This record gives sequence, structure tokens and C-alpha cells, in this order.
Amino acid sequence: MPHTRISRYLRHGTLPQLRVFEAAARLGSFARASEELHLAQPTVSIQIKKLSETVGVPLFEQVGKRVHLTEAGRRLHAGCDEVFSALAALENSISGLRSVQAGRLRLAVSTSGTSFAPRLVAAFLERYPGVQVEMLAFNRQTLVQRLRGNLDDLYLFAETPDLDDVVMQELLPNPLVVLARDDHPLVTASAIPFTRLAEEPLLVREEGSGARRVAMRLFHRHGLVPRVRLELSSNESIREAILAGLGVAILARHSFGLDPESVRYRCLDVEGFPLENHWYLVYPAGKQVGATLLAFLDFCRSEARGLARAGLGRP
Repeated sequence: MPHTRISRYLRHGTLPQLRVFEAAARLGSFARASEELHLAQPTVSIQIKKLSETVGVPLFEQVGKRVHLTEAGRRLHAGCDEVFSALAALENSISGLRSVQAGRLRLAVSTSGTSFAPRLVAAFLERYPGVQVEMLAFNRQTLVQRLRGNLDDLYLFAETPDLDDVVMQELLPNPLVVLARDDHPLVTASAIPFTRLAEEPLLVREEGSGARRVAMRLFHRHGLVPRVRLELSSNESIREAILAGLGVAILARHSFGLDPESVRYRCLDVEGFPLENHWYLVYPAGKQVGATLLAFLDFCRSEARGLARAGLGRP
């Protein structure tokens, strides 16, 4: 067992005894220790006697009318500083779980969420500058695996995860649109049938991504097979492929972030689009929600839509 060598200390109330011992050793007197700690002097004597029995050797010796530390007592007194310092460091670490100001937040987001999640985190940190935030991006398949393993504090999904035993908070609308370059032949067309979209070369994300899952589900629902031209590993590369004239793509409006960045993208007027969808903040049911996580959820609930209204791009 890892704690075999300290088992004698684990069987007794050693910390209260160490507190009494440290005061007596520092002040050189049981009486003065009892005054400082507001304990009866017999209580001080009993606690030190029990600690001596736990250690297995005397800690004090009386020479004349004064008490002195033995060699074991001197070593134990030196060790008290290390023990109390370690507990103080532990308390400082745990205090972040009680207070937002010194807390930590580990946020896992879908890759498409990186277009606006950093802006949301930045606004949160303006309000709580002492919080440490780590944000990691994954495709939907990996995000689900991490959620099941409870590896992070909070998860941002581009659509509802098909999971039981989770808590979900709707964050923002995440409508899906069909994007093309501004000189695409269908840009000026209205009410484009979905069957016509199926004739266009399609740019899709890799296996395991939420965007690909939604796109394939749409074509399957219409009984159609898409003409996949390129499979790409990020929304950024899909946007570049659109600008290169390689095809069209089904993407979320939020893929453009919170600022309108390019006038060369156009939304095609395809039947059924924009497709209603939402972003969700998710965590496992039963998770202990600390002060920092609770503050972030409350912040998102009250501020996310305002941030989106202020700067969400409309390609």
C-alpha cells in the first residue's frame, strides 16, 4: 500500500495534535500554548502525550522547570512547517472551486465552434480576469467520447448530442445554410429544389464531424446521394475550397465567426434552408458544478445572444 510508512499517523487525529505540538514547541511552554489556542492546559498535555505515543518516542523533556524538545521533537517541529505549508497550498488550490475569481475551466468545443467560442470566453474573462480557461477543439465523434469519459468541465456541441444522462443548456441558434462563391450560377436563383443541389459538387468535413453527419442525413432523407468532391478536415479549408470554386458546402452561419469577414460567400436559396439548429453547452448528469462552471453557464445564458446580435456575420 502506498501509505504503509505513515499508517501510524493515519490512524489518529494527528493534525489537531500537530497544531498543539507546534504551538508548545514554538512558545517553549505548555501553559503558553494553552493560552494561545484557548485550550485547558491538561488538554494540551494529553494531545502531546498522544502524539508522542503515535510517533513512538518522547517529543519533550523537562529539565528543571523548563521543557525542551528532544531530537525527535526538533525533527517533528521542522516537519510541521512542511505539512502546514502543503495544506496551505492545497487550500489555495481548492479555494478556486469555491470562488469564481481564482477558478479554472476546461472547455471542449466542436471544431466549428472555434469560430465564435473564443469571443465568448474572452468576454467572460473580462468579467472574471482571475479565471484560467483551457479550450480544446475536437470533431463531434471525439467530443462525444470525451463527454462520456468526463474529461472536461463543459462541452460545446453544434447540435443536440444523442446521449442519455447529460445536462444541456441551449446557447445560440446555429442555422445551417448552403454556401457558394458569389459568382456561382445558382446565386441569383430562388427556391432551388434540393434535387438540384444534389447535382452540385459538394465539399464535406471528415468522418466523425457533426457537419458531415447533418449533411449526409439530409441527402439520405431526400433519397439522394451527394456528389462529394472533396473531404476536408476543417471549416477553414472548406471555406477556402469554396473561394477556389471547387463546390458548395452545407455549413453553419457561425462558421463565419462573430464578424462578417468576406463578401465573396453567398447563401443559396435552397428549399428547406436555412435549416434550424442550435448550439448546446453540455455536461454529464451528476457532475459537481463548481463556482466557475456555474458562473460561465450563467454568463452564457445572459450574454451569449447579445454578443451574437452585436457581431454575428451574415454571409
